[in-house]
Amino acid sequence: MELQHLRAFREVARELSFTRAAHNLHYSQPAVTAQIKGLEEDMGASLFQRRGNRSVELTPAGARLRPLAERILELVETAQYEIADPAPSVVDRRTAPPAGMTGRFTESRPAESRLAESRLADRRLVDRGGRA
Repeated sequence: MELQHLRAFREVARELSFTRAAHNLHYSQPAVTAQIKGLEEDMGASLFQRRGNRSVELTPAGARLRPLAERILELVETAQYEIADPAPSVVDRRTAPPAGMTGRFTESRPAESRLAESRLADRRLVDRGGRA
């Protein structure tokens, strides 16, 4: 299973269209189709039911994979951010999840938006004389 396949799956599942997913990902439509076929081979199951008029719907296997793919990709994005940022992270208690909450993605905003806000908060802290 490749991350690129999961990213293509996530986008097709969101859009329910290979064409719109390809546009959003800046890939060709055949490239997205090939990535989905590769993921279907890895999973041993069909993930989308192709319907007429260029739209698709998730199969039961695709519906089960969707939240798992979201969690996997969120963890990868978090790891990339944590490793790329040499400064220790500052926890904002207003937006941090409750201590007992684990294993759930709670934000509906894209990771890029949260990443930009986090970096901005770190810069503000440094500007005020704190350590980021």
